[in-house]
Order: sequence, then C-alpha cells, then structure tokens
Amino acid sequence: MSAGSRTHLSVGYVVFAHGSSIESANDAVRAVAAEMARRGEYEAVEAAFLEGGKPDLAGAVEILAGCGLSRVVVIPYFLTLGLHLQRDLPHLVEQIRAVHPEIEIEVTAPLDGHPAMVDALVARARESRKEPHASKTD
Repeated sequence: MSAGSRTHLSVGYVVFAHGSSIESANDAVRAVAAEMARRGEYEAVEAAFLEGGKPDLAGAVEILAGCGLSRVVVIPYFLTLGLHLQRDLPHLVEQIRAVHPEIEIEVTAPLDGHPAMVDALVARARESRKEPHASKTD
C-alpha cells in the first residue's frame, strides 16, 4: 500500500533493499512492502532501493513527508549488517535528516537474528524433502 494518498499520519515505514537491474526483483520487494502494510495494517509503507530501483531512500522519505509524518522507520531488507548498512545507509540517513529535520528517522536491525529467519530456513529445508528432485528452474 502506497502512502501517496494518505494524509496526517504520524509514522511511516520504508522497506529498504539493495535493488537490482532486474525489475522483477525490485517488484518482489515492493510486493513484500505491500504485504507488510496489509498484514500490519500500516497506512504508510514504501519500498526503497540503494541502487538499481526506484525510489531511492530519499525519494521514499519524500513521499512519506508529503503525508505530514513526524517519524519514519527504515527497515533494512538485508540479511546481515554488511558494508551497505554500516557505511552507506547511515550516510543516506544523515543526508535526508539535513533536508527533513522535522522528521525523526529510525533504522531497525537487519533481518539477521530474527527468529523468523530460522523458521524460513527450516521451511525451505522441509520443502526440499517433499520434492527432492524438483527445482524452480525445471
């Protein structure tokens, strides 16, 4: 669900992914953001990309700022705290804060360490036992 038509909200969320030159990969992230909005009943959720996809983080925050938000929570759609999250994301957030000092920006931890990640791995392992010779490329 996009924040484009929403007004007078207090918190918006950005699902921040690496991005890809393959647009279907970016669409998959957008679908995750939309499902997060639906399941969580969040009115203002945007996908954003470090590179290779639109909007970038500044663009997503700009969309949310247009809703009159006072706070944006950036949720990295990255598995681990690698170079992009340690170096690039803090720099981007500081640039955005300089443009929008009225908006509080919080960045959550990446997906690593969340119990659902182990659940997802267990589910994939169990799926592989059901169809041991099948693959998505067959």
